[in-house]
Amino acid sequence: MSDRIERMRECLIRDLAPSELVIEDEGHKHIGHAGARDGRGHFRVRIVAAAFSGQPLLARHRRIYAALGELMQTDIHALALDARAPEEQSGEG
Repeated sequence: MSDRIERMRECLIRDLAPSELVIEDEGHKHIGHAGARDGRGHFRVRIVAAAFSGQPLLARHRRIYAALGELMQTDIHALALDARAPEEQSGEG
């Protein structure tokens, strides 16, 4: 599973140059879920990137999906996103 996370990380860094990127595997929360049986994973991504400045939430999500490209079809079943611009940082850790 860490190989998937590394491939996701590479795609997001290449396309969005984030200042912060955290990718968590949440597959353990979905054991037995129908979508988990196809071999694709469940992930949570927190990403902060200047590329998101002035963009609405839907546009940010589309940029992330585009950056992940084929991984969205082959490796990712579910993706929870927290996508922010640097000026939206709230001091959360």
